[in-house]
Amino acid sequence: MSKTLDRLTLLANFARIAERGSISAAARDQNISQASSSRQLAELEARLAVSLIHRTTHTLALTEAGHECLAEARRLLSSWEALAERFGDEDAKMTGRLKIVAPVALGQLHLVRAALHYQKAHPGVSLTWLLEDEPIRFSEIGCDLWVRIGPVPDETLVVQPLGHVERMIVASPALLKGAAPEHPSQLAGFPCAALTPFEGSAIRLNTSAGETHHVTPNTPIATNNIFSAYEAAKMGTGFAVMPRWFVQSDLQSGALIDILPEWRAAALPINAAFLPAQRQTRRLRLFREHMQTAVTAIEGITA
Repeated sequence: MSKTLDRLTLLANFARIAERGSISAAARDQNISQASSSRQLAELEARLAVSLIHRTTHTLALTEAGHECLAEARRLLSSWEALAERFGDEDAKMTGRLKIVAPVALGQLHLVRAALHYQKAHPGVSLTWLLEDEPIRFSEIGCDLWVRIGPVPDETLVVQPLGHVERMIVASPALLKGAAPEHPSQLAGFPCAALTPFEGSAIRLNTSAGETHHVTPNTPIATNNIFSAYEAAKMGTGFAVMPRWFVQSDLQSGALIDILPEWRAAALPINAAFLPAQRQTRRLRLFREHMQTAVTAIEGITA
């Protein structure tokens, strides 16, 4: 085994320990002993002359140097895999791992099917599919691709726009009682079920003609979960700002009403974020293309 490969092996072991939060779990993943994984970590720290992981009796935590090293390790490992693919057999079956983080509702209701179709088409690629709405530490969790609704709060990542989400004001007929508002100024007379990551003390609405109105809602319930806001709207607890892709069937059935069809809340971007690299692995590049197609095929999301 060459020294270069030794170094990559040490980095891969460190990255797996950081991702799993456990030397024993990382060792199992790599089919090596816990002692071997621990020795590799110690050797990497000795070569770099820095402590990468702070060890206590029950936990492992990355040091500041460990966080920096982890980001670089993932870039180097990804570049090595891309280089190996470049000079390998282009017709060979794709293999390897992909860890994807996607929004909870969009990932659960739509994107998971696209991910499963991808894995079925490329059975040599193993997918880890995680659903999370809150910001993540990309390199620390060993993520390959982060699909996020809204801006990506990490300047170290490359961000690829996938689409924009149409959002509207919806309410149940029980809340309106036959007296739907005709202008956003009338929303003050109705309670609101606010989705706090996007709406709080003010809701900005726009028309296609460029007219803007700011609503200060009466909010008896606020939540960070779209399913909860949706249930509140259906039960008549309040109106809610909802993406069309989430409520399209309810609009068709009449369970919810688009109460101000000329007005829309600001569209939200859907972004795909990934680490910069001179060359990406083929499995990640194809998965990104697959997600792009899947996202723009969803009703209520525009390219």
